[in-house]
Amino acid sequence: MIKITMFSSADKVAGQGVGSAYLELVNLLKTHFTGEFDVEINHYRKSDVSHYHTIDLPFYFSTFSKKRGQKVGYVHFLPETLEGSLKIPQPFRGIFYRYVIAFYKRMDHLVVVNPSFIDKLVAYGIPREKISYIPNFVDSRRFHPVSATEQQQLRKKFKLPLDRFVVLGSGQVQERKGVPDFIQLARQNPDVQFVWAGGFSFGRLTDGYQELKKVVDNPPANLRFTGIVSRDEIAQLNNAADLFLLPSFNELFPMSVLEAFSCGTPVMLRDLDLYKAIIAGDYEPAKNVEEMQVKLTLLRNDPARLGYWRRQAHKAAERYSEEHLAAIWQKFYREQAQEGAGHD
Repeated sequence: MIKITMFSSADKVAGQGVGSAYLELVNLLKTHFTGEFDVEINHYRKSDVSHYHTIDLPFYFSTFSKKRGQKVGYVHFLPETLEGSLKIPQPFRGIFYRYVIAFYKRMDHLVVVNPSFIDKLVAYGIPREKISYIPNFVDSRRFHPVSATEQQQLRKKFKLPLDRFVVLGSGQVQERKGVPDFIQLARQNPDVQFVWAGGFSFGRLTDGYQELKKVVDNPPANLRFTGIVSRDEIAQLNNAADLFLLPSFNELFPMSVLEAFSCGTPVMLRDLDLYKAIIAGDYEPAKNVEEMQVKLTLLRNDPARLGYWRRQAHKAAERYSEEHLAAIWQKFYREQAQEGAGHD
């Protein structure tokens, strides 16, 4: 049996995608491969593979022990993707960014959730052959479409209007996620119900906290901020919505988008280059808030267009299903364990 130890503090901060991705993977391994993989979490034991999901300092020091086996790092962010998320003053920001890369360089192998990251890591001096791309996925038992009747019941549960077009956004409330544009769209469309599921996971450290907090505390009548909600509630909100809209400026492979796809909810995204490698053709693209407004009006008034993106969501959900990714992770861990055994 292959001993895999997961090192992670990702689930300590609620409402962030890194935690969701980590929990989905642990659940997948424990559900599908109980006889093949012995999985433990944050246990400093002798392992065949140590998989680091977060870059905590104690984890960094742990990499110097020979007990770790093959060290695998999950790349959920790079220094440049942290811009617009956290407010870190200099010189601490520069020190922290250097630490991020130093952590990745301690790994025997890295897993990226978006192939566009491979060239960037190579530019930081990490050999290309040490990097693999494995996409995120979500559990279809939790995230799946519901009937029209259930949709109405969910709207009642969340006190959403039954007769209005509902637009959902989700993720941390921060500038990088494009929340100011989401707010602007709500103001421009008073007859549409907007819901943002998520909160300030990092409190006052959040970039743009002061301005965003004012709106969260006193939003327009047609905009609701739910605060941080459970994964089950995210699934329910996706099913209660007509459209999922993420106006984010910088993403890797957003779990929130996969969650929407899995519920069969049509998706509109800011058209970022890094989406093109992974979900091109699966979402309604918009360059800026003006184009989002135009596309939103089109989608509200054209059921056929909305239906098209619903079908695309279903197709995308199949590609990034747990079943499909289970075989990929199984093969990956087998190879890493073998590689680690070769080092002994």
